[in-house]
Amino acid sequence: MKRYAYFISDGTGITAETLGNSLLSQFEQINFDCTTLPYIDSEEKALRAVEEINALAGRSGEAVIVFDTIVDKNIRKIIDSANAFKVDIFSAFLAPLEGELAVKSSYTVGKSHSPADSDNYIARIEAVNFALDNDDGARTRHYDDADVILVGVSRCGKTPTSLYMAMQFGIKAANYPLTEEDMHDLRLPDSLSKHKHKLFGLTIDPDRLAAIRNERRANSRYASLKQCYHEVDEVEFLFEREKIPFVSTTDKSIEEISTRIMADTGLKRRLQS
Repeated sequence: MKRYAYFISDGTGITAETLGNSLLSQFEQINFDCTTLPYIDSEEKALRAVEEINALAGRSGEAVIVFDTIVDKNIRKIIDSANAFKVDIFSAFLAPLEGELAVKSSYTVGKSHSPADSDNYIARIEAVNFALDNDDGARTRHYDDADVILVGVSRCGKTPTSLYMAMQFGIKAANYPLTEEDMHDLRLPDSLSKHKHKLFGLTIDPDRLAAIRNERRANSRYASLKQCYHEVDEVEFLFEREKIPFVSTTDKSIEEISTRIMADTGLKRRLQS
């Protein structure tokens, strides 16, 4: 089965996307073709969105599923006219909360995505800059400031995990690739051993690693299955011997990997939800 879904917002669309995708993911038997329409902040834009949705519904023969976080009542009324099954996220959740809290919500566009001078925003930017500056073993002298240092073989997912933790949690995550030179004596490099309490390991299935490396450097020793098995075996042995917690990234999303690291290390997010 295939169905079409739209995430519509008068802001970035992140809230509609996040909740909408979470709900749709529960229906694994259906293939959803999703489109995000951010900054639908005028009646003209809303009318164009409705035309697009209605045309798609006409071609597919089924109503389009629409998740929206539209605040403006006039714009929301236009979106309501679309040939769609509509999930108004704000009205579904804000109305009951208003009743419980006995306070009217502000219904402010982009309220969940704070401005550039907020503590949340500043913490996020500082964490992202730290992750970028300390990627791939760069600037190990800054490890005193790191909340966590991700270690593992090349291409096991350290960089995207570091950046996700910075963006979502405000965590200052450095990462260090363990190479053949580092593993020669099966010892942690000096730059890591002094920060052992901050280390968290990532590992990966060697077959998957070989496939990833071949996309970057095809038919090389670096990407060979033999080399990948050797590196993964050595690194996992080191993790176990040094009692470094680790997780396999093979069949996990960046979200799962990052949350597992947070849970296993006891790190607390710096950003408010």
